[in-house]
Amino acid sequence: MKQIIAVVKPYLADKVLDALKRVPVEACGVCEVKGYGRQKSYLDQYRGSEYSMAYLPKVEITLWVDEPSVEEEVVRTIVEIARSGRMGDGKIFVLPADSGEDLQ
Repeated sequence: MKQIIAVVKPYLADKVLDALKRVPVEACGVCEVKGYGRQKSYLDQYRGSEYSMAYLPKVEITLWVDEPSVEEEVVRTIVEIARSGRMGDGKIFVLPADSGEDLQ
């Protein structure tokens, strides 16, 4: 099992999640986060407003998948939708995950 963590721009999160509905994933979690990468605190534009902050709003989408083919499809789908080619597009992390035990 693999855990895929995608950090994307907020206005693209719904598009990514809609596209991922067609991919068989075991589980999914979504949360709003703030952070920065190479852009640091450069002036940026978000939804028509310009602001300079050390931390920019992002959305973290965490997925768990069982099969390697699904893992590749998930990553490809996220990249196709979320990549604009500009700084601040986000990151994708693929980690091994132990399926553990269900809480019951």
